[in-house]
Amino acid sequence: MRKAVRAIGRVLSAPFRAAGALARAVHAFFTFEPEDTPIADTFAGAVKQPSLILEHLDALRRHLLRAILFLAITTTFSFAFAERFLEFLTRPLGGLSNLQSIEVTENIGVFMRVSLLSGVALAFPYIAFELFAFVQSGLHRRSRLLVALAIPSATALFLTGMAFAYYVMMPAAIPFLVSFLNIPVKVRPSSYVNFVTGLLFWIGVAFQMPLVMYFLARLGVVRAGQLWQQWRIALVAIAILAAAVTPTVDPVNMALVMAPMVVLYFLSIGLAAVAERQRKR
Repeated sequence: MRKAVRAIGRVLSAPFRAAGALARAVHAFFTFEPEDTPIADTFAGAVKQPSLILEHLDALRRHLLRAILFLAITTTFSFAFAERFLEFLTRPLGGLSNLQSIEVTENIGVFMRVSLLSGVALAFPYIAFELFAFVQSGLHRRSRLLVALAIPSATALFLTGMAFAYYVMMPAAIPFLVSFLNIPVKVRPSSYVNFVTGLLFWIGVAFQMPLVMYFLARLGVVRAGQLWQQWRIALVAIAILAAAVTPTVDPVNMALVMAPMVVLYFLSIGLAAVAERQRKR
């Protein structure tokens, strides 16, 4: 009888205990300050006790495993609307009817790639959260708050980059490429989807540049003056990156990838200057 009463009590008190644990976690998040240990002392302690490094590696493994599992769930969930998503991606080309497969496994490969891209977009906030959960215990309170706010900002920038690639870049690139030299083109699904998904993903990643530069400037790693002085080197690096990201070798697509990245770089300089002033205060 006592065991039954205790079990009922545990069940009834479970929401209150969960709320208390959540309140303690939130309180620790806003108030906890890690010990400010010099890097040399930290390195020496890690050399003396290698088990500390193994503990951190084990924690990193758990965070990465959860992120991968969540990505697998979102990718599996994306199977339900992958075909409609593919129809959406092929609108700049005129629809699925303008694609022509020449291999037996080509259609299923396209289906899986589209599902993976959708899964990455859905899982991006959680993956960012897992990375934040791994490093947050070593950050000061103010830094934790900044990084926590960066997660929704990074997600919004990633989706904005994908939207820019789809609504601005693709309507300009696809008709030009298909009608170049007035030669009839039968577009393969694998070629088209590889081009589109690669463009959407890497432009989404490139849109993270202002946020990354802002936080590096807040940490004192980079300065706005340095970024401005090295803009020529940055343009060369952006050109190399655009050439690597662009699925084709024509300069038109390379220029379409470079243009927003150059704008984002100069926007990053402005945000770095703001971060410097905030850091000084």
